[in-house]
Amino acid sequence: MKVLVAVKRAIDPNVKVRVKADGSDVELNGIKMALNPFCEIAVEEAIRLKEKGLASEVVVVSVGTSAAQEQLRTALALGADRALLVETSAVLEPLNVAKYLNKVIDNEKPQLILFGKQAIDQENNQIGQMVAQLIGSAQATFASAISYADDQWVVEREVDGGSQVLALCLPAVVTCDLRLNEPRYASLPNIMKAKKKPLEVIAADSLGVTVKTHARLLGVAPPAVRNVGIKVGSVSELVEKLKNVSGVI
Repeated sequence: MKVLVAVKRAIDPNVKVRVKADGSDVELNGIKMALNPFCEIAVEEAIRLKEKGLASEVVVVSVGTSAAQEQLRTALALGADRALLVETSAVLEPLNVAKYLNKVIDNEKPQLILFGKQAIDQENNQIGQMVAQLIGSAQATFASAISYADDQWVVEREVDGGSQVLALCLPAVVTCDLRLNEPRYASLPNIMKAKKKPLEVIAADSLGVTVKTHARLLGVAPPAVRNVGIKVGSVSELVEKLKNVSGVI
């Protein structure tokens, strides 16, 4: 069974994001980029399936500029077998990315397609569901456990009321949540081996996908600065402040 994992290049979660002076976007110059954490969980799960003998090949794919090769090499160092980059400098809107991935899936024909449940930059949580619709496959979102039993794939997923267990027919799309696993660290030998693993660059224009702009970024603003708290000496003073200063009561 072939497993395909879609990954995204995002700002490192340990970096404090700054807004550009003109408010047009966030500052990316000189900012450390990394593999989106939820995508890293999806890669880890694919590798674990291969280690269990349930997957024969793990392929990672990303859509973006050539800079995304760095994150694909990270996924290869974690244990993926090969990588694909759909290279484009266009704005990565969810539907456009889903259309590119649809073409890649049609060419690769994987049985299981894994996504992180969302990217930490835009927080859209859309592409996995869009891909499932485009390829007409089963899907399970917010997966906290994936297993194979009695000749069927079983996914436990997070829902508002607790958890839900689904049985899936392949091909299927699964989006991965935080509780699914704890990603491993890439060892130095595996990082060196990743440099020799195949990474194919595909020109987005060659896929024959028609894309268009659906949204326009008007501006970005940092969150409002919180006022410094004050100490009160009694309950009556607290009530007075809540009533006359903050207007809460």
